[in-house]
Amino acid sequence: MTERATAADKVRDHDFRDDILAVADNPAVPTMLETVCLATGLRFAAIARVNDERWITCSVADALDFGLGPGDELVVESTLCHEVRQQQAEIVINDAQCDDAYRDHRTPRLYGFRSYLSVPILRPDGSFFGTLCALDPEPNRLDDPRILDMARMFARMVGDTLQVQDRLKETQGELARERRLALVQEEFMAILAHDLRNPVGAIGAGLRMLSRMDQDPPATELIVMMEATVQRMASLVNNLMDHARNRLGGGIVLDRSRDGTLGNALRLIVAEFRAIAPGRRINAVIDIPHPVSCDRARIAQLLSNLLGNAVAHGAEDRPIDVSAQVSDGIFRLHVANEGKPIPPDQIPALFAPFNKGSTPRREGLGLGLYIAAEIARAHGGSMAVSSDAARTVFTFEMPCG
Repeated sequence: MTERATAADKVRDHDFRDDILAVADNPAVPTMLETVCLATGLRFAAIARVNDERWITCSVADALDFGLGPGDELVVESTLCHEVRQQQAEIVINDAQCDDAYRDHRTPRLYGFRSYLSVPILRPDGSFFGTLCALDPEPNRLDDPRILDMARMFARMVGDTLQVQDRLKETQGELARERRLALVQEEFMAILAHDLRNPVGAIGAGLRMLSRMDQDPPATELIVMMEATVQRMASLVNNLMDHARNRLGGGIVLDRSRDGTLGNALRLIVAEFRAIAPGRRINAVIDIPHPVSCDRARIAQLLSNLLGNAVAHGAEDRPIDVSAQVSDGIFRLHVANEGKPIPPDQIPALFAPFNKGSTPRREGLGLGLYIAAEIARAHGGSMAVSSDAARTVFTFEMPCG
């Protein structure tokens, strides 16, 4: 266990760590090296990272107890791989003692081998990475074309996988950067929404005080318009805060109760929208005879988001229908509007954050339906939508619990 830990530490702290792991983590490499040994009779095979200054072991198959492991190094000038890199050509030695070129070469004597094979490993762009090399203290017939073709194929396969590893590393780096940027953006949105909530609340309180005072008709109309705008701002801030909290891992927070006041909370939302959009007809049938275990403020927020969507996208001269009922232990909330149907290809993305469909509006962030779906999910329920030429219906269902 200690030896394994030491070897892992050696690679982890190595300045060529990425190159070593690009080879060592390739599950096909051990099989390649074992196959080279079996096909050639050589009892040591390795893939080495080689440059003009370093020879570094990446992966080995060692039946000779040569003593090298990933991260271990040899003096590059003492190796024949150094010559392979310089000449960009393979070296094949059947028996160094009988080879005119290597009979008196210092490397075979230094490392005690007689048979030797080294094939360059090139990246797809042609740059030199290292070698697939093998050796043995006994002579072996290595100049068989089949053996050389196999070794070259393995070297080419390793080189090709290096490009894949490089691209994967770049992609992972880009993904990590995007995640960091997304986290900063989410934190910024959470801070922004939090800081906006107080001034929006203060403006709303001030307008409510003004509405209770005697005002002339133009002033009263202006106050009503401003209250509608503040209500929309408050809804945007709440949606933004919920989205940021959800993205940062907090999720939609619920405060469930069975106090029987859900119906009143939904009627209040309908009344607010009737005041905000006096030119729109909003029909409501709210029949909740039994208590429902839920966070009534959240369900009211869900209805508010659905009504806001219906007001924004429904036909202005046609009514909006709201229905909230309980049957068979299921609470169902429907919001329906007439108008242009939702294109079928847009429906799957309706509940995604910041989705405004094909006709973006200046008001809104595209978070309303997303937050509605998250509230539904937090309650163990679901959101659904159907849309045709007759009307569009959003439906929320959840167990009464």
